[in-house]
Amino acid sequence: MKFNFLTIAASLLLLASCAEKEQRVAQEAQQYKLLDIKKEDIALTSNYSASIRGRQDIKIVPRVDGHLTNVAITEGSKVKEGETLFIIDQVRYKADLESAKASVAVQKAVVATAKLTLDSKQALYKKNIVSEFELISAQNALKTAQAQLMQAQAQENSAQNNLSFTVIKSPSEGVVGKLPYRKGDYVSPNTQDGLTVVADNSEMYVYFSMSERQIMDLVAQYGSMDSALVNLPNIKLRLSNQTIYPHEGKIESISGIVDASTGAVSIRAAVPNDERLLLSGSSGSVIVPHIQNNAIVIPQEATFEIQNKVYVYRVIDGVTKSTIVTVDKINDGKQYIVTSGLNEGETIIAEGAGLVQEGITVKKKA
Repeated sequence: MKFNFLTIAASLLLLASCAEKEQRVAQEAQQYKLLDIKKEDIALTSNYSASIRGRQDIKIVPRVDGHLTNVAITEGSKVKEGETLFIIDQVRYKADLESAKASVAVQKAVVATAKLTLDSKQALYKKNIVSEFELISAQNALKTAQAQLMQAQAQENSAQNNLSFTVIKSPSEGVVGKLPYRKGDYVSPNTQDGLTVVADNSEMYVYFSMSERQIMDLVAQYGSMDSALVNLPNIKLRLSNQTIYPHEGKIESISGIVDASTGAVSIRAAVPNDERLLLSGSSGSVIVPHIQNNAIVIPQEATFEIQNKVYVYRVIDGVTKSTIVTVDKINDGKQYIVTSGLNEGETIIAEGAGLVQEGITVKKKA
């Protein structure tokens, strides 16, 4: 009986030893892609939908009404500042100006007569021939005539302005947009959408938005909004056909207002457009680089999160050990910049970290 007990005990010990050996062998057989940590210069990129506008998109709206007698431009033509775009029928406005000029001439004569009357009354008053009442009446008559002259002159100026408004000129250099109205069409200051748009597109403005949190991260990184504007790297522009625009742009302004409905902050970048490749009203996406020198960069698949904390598995003497790391909030969705928790020369599990267990033995995948 004693022999059987010893035999059974030895067998159990042997089985346990074999199981432990098999488990260790199985663990040693697990292979993972490993990453040796080293510092490098990195430029992560973030993409944002963008709209493109000319530096000035000026709506051309008539200031007087009438029929167009001349359309001096064509759609898409380049115009200079002060160049004539449209002419509105001038007959009525020329007549109004002549009438206003005639009224001014009449009032000037009235003023002259009133002055003569006043001079006469003053001389007679000194000789006690007329009363003070008559003198004051003559003075008031002159003031009334002078006021009526000023009113007539104001009407003349208004008529002159209205006549000048019949010739509509370009307020700046640019490119003419759509022309919905033609010669003979009736237009007025209430004309919907104006007569056309002159787009100054020698330089284009690219508008995009970042979240409030991203803006706060930029401020934290650079110290202030003004410092961020000065030090932010140039942006690139991907056009709607997925090509990259050959010229980089510079972020010029960040709105100080958060859109309550979207939680986003509007940003404007300026992009040169000397070749006139960009069209006002088109769309694309902005590529914003996030440059870090001497940084530790790891793939996001090398991490896993527990309660908003980011972990990696370091490999120490072939055994995994979970470690909390701090990563930069700005990322490209594929990589993280590690700000603390890892040192150059250490090794980590490079992929599938969420499926790895603590304390297992690993080998580098061939």
